[in-house]
Amino acid sequence: GLSFSLYVDGISGVLIGLCALLVPFIVATTANTDRANNSQFQGLMLAMQTALMGAFLAKDAFLFYFFFEASLLPIYFLAAIYGGENKNAITFKFFVYTLFGSLFFLIALVYVYLLTPGEFHSADIDVLYQTAKGLRADQQGYLFAAFFLAFAIKMPVFPFHTWQPDTYTVAPAQGTMLLSGIMLKMGTYGVIRFVLPMFPVGVATWGLTASVLSVIGVIYGSIIAIQQKDAKRLLAYSSFAHVGLMSAGILSGSIEGIQGALYQMLSHGINIVGLFFVIEIIERRTKSREIAQLGGITQFSYPLTVTFVILSLGSVALPLTNGFIGEFLLLKSVFDQNLTLGIIAGITIILGAVYTLRLIQKSMFGNVSRITKDFEDLSAAEKWVLIPLCALVILGGIFPNVVLNFSEASVVQLTQLVK
Repeated sequence: GLSFSLYVDGISGVLIGLCALLVPFIVATTANTDRANNSQFQGLMLAMQTALMGAFLAKDAFLFYFFFEASLLPIYFLAAIYGGENKNAITFKFFVYTLFGSLFFLIALVYVYLLTPGEFHSADIDVLYQTAKGLRADQQGYLFAAFFLAFAIKMPVFPFHTWQPDTYTVAPAQGTMLLSGIMLKMGTYGVIRFVLPMFPVGVATWGLTASVLSVIGVIYGSIIAIQQKDAKRLLAYSSFAHVGLMSAGILSGSIEGIQGALYQMLSHGINIVGLFFVIEIIERRTKSREIAQLGGITQFSYPLTVTFVILSLGSVALPLTNGFIGEFLLLKSVFDQNLTLGIIAGITIILGAVYTLRLIQKSMFGNVSRITKDFEDLSAAEKWVLIPLCALVILGGIFPNVVLNFSEASVVQLTQLVK
């Protein structure tokens, strides 16, 4: 009853577009480095893209699970071979953590699959929807917990996030871009594609609890980001905070929440890849990511400062940038679900501005430091990555309907299944 079946709708189409858009930029960030012609490094990145595309395209739930797990292997080797200090212990923890969560997903998936009608059963997502919706409330509750745990670890949502900051920091820059820009979206996509339509009673019972955990992650991640001394680790915690808000918006089950999450996935992917590349450029030239050691870079490279500011403003959701659209829709959906939760989640806007503007101020402005006094301006290859990403930040803020109209029909159809 299993089949290699693929399909695209408005929901998966956004994420396939994100994957197809970002991977060439991520590959381009290796230009003029020793990894540019490293076939093993580039091959692992393309294998990662294959697994991500497969997960977003899968119509068969076991095919989704196969690609969901397959994406672990290339990113594990990217981090374990090319990573930084203490890479083996950290990547092993990441591998075991995510594999552990996926086993709950597999067990729950097999349980629902065996309840599908017919001699050979079926793992087609639409058939699973109809089967799972007919289950008792207690069964839906347990299955919701099993499915959500796997996706909560992948995203990650508080308190299942402990693998994330270390892995993001130790992985090579391109591995971190793949993890934060695209791979964490498999978790949010899984909640939209599987959890909401399959277990509406489970979501109604436990959704608010999961939303509370997500919002705790938003505030917790933001506060810890403010205290970070390492620029890459700061961005890792900011990514954790952003994904908490996406999770809370999705669990509201509303059109605004799902549309906002899809738009924020696209925006966050563009912004975070650009931001991690800026930190990679600074590290290449200064051999340091310590915020306290930087300063005065704007005196040597106006283009780097301008692109860094544009990407950062997109990340903190300034109006007329891509980040504003998704964040506005997500906060509205959380407010509609629970006023108190919405007010707490709204604090993320202030906290996000604090840690992002602090990072810009300490690294780009102020006095030139010992390690930035010979800072080189951007090369042509680096501009070819950063300038288009900045253009997308602005275009995404001015023309959001291009994406929102594309996904709307599929999101409306999905929300009808949730009721």
